[in-house]
Amino acid sequence: MKEKNVAGILALFLGGFGIHRFYLGQTGLGVFYLLFFWFPVIWIVALVDAIVFFSMDQEVFDRKYNQRYARRDTDYDRRNYRRRVRSEQREERRERRYERKTEPPRRRQYERPKPRPPRSNPYKASGIKKYKDYDYDGAIEDFNKSLDIEPNDVATHFNLACAYSLNEKTDKSFFHLDQAVANGFNDFQRIKEHDALAFLRIQPEFEKFEQNGFRLQKPEPQPEPPEIPTEEQEEVLEGQPDLLEQLKRLGELREKGLLTEEEFTTQKRKLLG
Repeated sequence: MKEKNVAGILALFLGGFGIHRFYLGQTGLGVFYLLFFWFPVIWIVALVDAIVFFSMDQEVFDRKYNQRYARRDTDYDRRNYRRRVRSEQREERRERRYERKTEPPRRRQYERPKPRPPRSNPYKASGIKKYKDYDYDGAIEDFNKSLDIEPNDVATHFNLACAYSLNEKTDKSFFHLDQAVANGFNDFQRIKEHDALAFLRIQPEFEKFEQNGFRLQKPEPQPEPPEIPTEEQEEVLEGQPDLLEQLKRLGELREKGLLTEEEFTTQKRKLLG
């Protein structure tokens, strides 16, 4: 490793011969000085070199003339740094393995099932194409096939309602429009203004359909007619003042097949009522 003070002393006393340049490893400059040492200018230049070396900062001198040694130190530092990083990583891995062995087992969290990809439905696209080509019968056929694959598809139900309205099939048009609304269709203004539903809107039942939120009214359940016992059953029940005897007789009729289970339950309820 070169010393700046040594280089300064060599330049001061032997600088005309280029000894300081040979010392610093600058062989070319050293030869140049040696060839022209008899010129006074060379000695003046060597004196300037001596002053520069004495006044130069040590760090600047090392960076300029001791790069080889500095590089070695840097490489050594890098190797030490890598060794230290590898050691720290190994220590972290040991700690993690120890934590896995000592910590209690974690409960597996419930994971929601991923949604299934939609099934391929070529009939929907072909139905729309036929509908645009005014082939309403073909569109209705394809839309019905599309519902076999996606029975709750809102767009398909609405398109079917339009196609049936254009073919003047009122009941089926109302049905599929009802299904479209039931499955989430809420663009009611479109129902009131769509050209394909013009035939449906002039029907007398459309007003009630609209008032009911564009849904079909469900038929009210009819009360079941009271069961009338047969003549043979009435003859058996008549003249049986004792309630236990009547119940026993009802059981015998059920076993013989003269009374069904529902009839037996109804008659029993009447007796106990």
